[in-house]
Amino acid sequence: MSTSRRNFLRAASVAAGAGALSASSPRQAWADPAGSREPAPVKPPPSGDVGLLAGSPLLDAEALATAAIDAALKAGASYADARLVSWRRESLSVRDEHIRNVRRTSEFGLGLRVIADGAWGFAATHRVAPASKTAVETMQALAKQAVGAAKINAALRAQPVELAPMSPLVGQWVAPHGVDPFTVSPKDKADVLIAATKAALAVPGVLHATAGVQAQREEKLFLSSEGARIHQLMFRILPSLSAMAVSRRLGRFASRNHEIAPMLAGWEHVTDAKLDLDAPQIGEDAVRKLHAEAVEPGEQTVILAPSNLWLTIHESIGHPTELDRALGLEANYAGTSFMDPAKTGSLELGGEPIDFIADRTQPGGLATCAWDDDGAATERWDLVKDGKLVDWQTTRDQAHWIRDKTGDKDGHACSYGDSYASVAFQRMPNISLMPGKEGYTTEDLINATEDGILISGRGSWSIDHQRYNFQFSGQQFWKIEKGRLARPLRDVAYQANTVDFWKSCDMLGGEGSFRLGGSFGDGKGEPGQRNAVSHGCPPARFRVNVVNTGENS
Repeated sequence: MSTSRRNFLRAASVAAGAGALSASSPRQAWADPAGSREPAPVKPPPSGDVGLLAGSPLLDAEALATAAIDAALKAGASYADARLVSWRRESLSVRDEHIRNVRRTSEFGLGLRVIADGAWGFAATHRVAPASKTAVETMQALAKQAVGAAKINAALRAQPVELAPMSPLVGQWVAPHGVDPFTVSPKDKADVLIAATKAALAVPGVLHATAGVQAQREEKLFLSSEGARIHQLMFRILPSLSAMAVSRRLGRFASRNHEIAPMLAGWEHVTDAKLDLDAPQIGEDAVRKLHAEAVEPGEQTVILAPSNLWLTIHESIGHPTELDRALGLEANYAGTSFMDPAKTGSLELGGEPIDFIADRTQPGGLATCAWDDDGAATERWDLVKDGKLVDWQTTRDQAHWIRDKTGDKDGHACSYGDSYASVAFQRMPNISLMPGKEGYTTEDLINATEDGILISGRGSWSIDHQRYNFQFSGQQFWKIEKGRLARPLRDVAYQANTVDFWKSCDMLGGEGSFRLGGSFGDGKGEPGQRNAVSHGCPPARFRVNVVNTGENS
């Protein structure tokens, strides 16, 4: 039995203390079949049209990238790779019925990474015009800079860089998509967004509405001294919609964000979302939230929708299973990890139903690609199996750090640099909580709960610098009584620590309830880099400490 919107609407058709509102519930990401994403396969999705790569300006600069690699080897490097990277980004937002902002940016350049004297070195340039008279001299200077940096780093290294053996790969891959978002005019995009805000503003009590869309086009050509040549193109898109309800009598406001997730997809993700049809419900939710009763704090049962749980997965499982963070090599941005690599295979993070898969192959996943920035083929693997930590996020040069614990000889293709000017290093893949085998729906979880709270949507969050103690909020909250949604709540957050939280999970939704969430802005490194990443999960039930975040009850 799959989760259906109709069943959820029937279960949620209760009065909400918000005046004359429709007795329906929001079209949640977990309640709408159109938002479904199946758990990951074992390889990347089939490529889109590789003809899009034929006229790429990166091809005009390929000879310069080859020249940079050759110059690095002559300068003393034992290994070299070059990444030609082109980015296009666009963001458009509206407030109420007016365009607020339109912004477009682009970048194009070459990053050269080398190993010399057993250490990494890196240098980058945006001067890659092949017609330049000094282009070859620029590549030679770049190579000397990168090799010089490696030799300086060699004096500081604890152990030499060791790359896992790998056959050179040659290939092309274009992320599957329907409509290139950069072929849609800003006017057409604005029309979609304005229609959504107008529909939200038509709800009595809604004072303001905002909507937006962010689009990314990332293209890269990777070459290595080992003979690799990999050309990839990815489109990512993030639509958004929010309504704000205001009560001057009560002296407060409440906002409600749509729960649509960003995806590795094209403009069709926005049109399929039908924001204008969802907008009245988003507005009504905001009014409902404004007039809802405050939550009673204390230890309680909560059911977390995928639109909420994905962020908790990101912070409590995603970051602490980054191997460099667990070893203390990454600490300047968001701290280290409470997880100990020495406890691989024995550290208990949950009961037997808890399985986490790491992957870069998830259809629609923001971190999905065919090869990473080491030129390694992407894959999926177990991070947590039957509640126990069994593996880590690794790259080609990290595999030997943990080989005796995991048996992994090659690394897990987690290398990524967010710009031509950024060093590629270990970044988070898509990480997903696997569905339960019983096939439960969200309604089944609600019906099985005598007393609890349903939480959906992304809210505020906080977690300590070892990714252990945390607090998360959400967008929309419903009190559950005797297996039914009784009334809306407000000012809800939940607290726990990572181990106790996942051990308290006693019920998981089935495969039909699996959904993706994600973010364009996962931060890591110093200087900081941003990675786009998705996390999938079914709805799940936990025991946590609920707190009231309002100024008064």
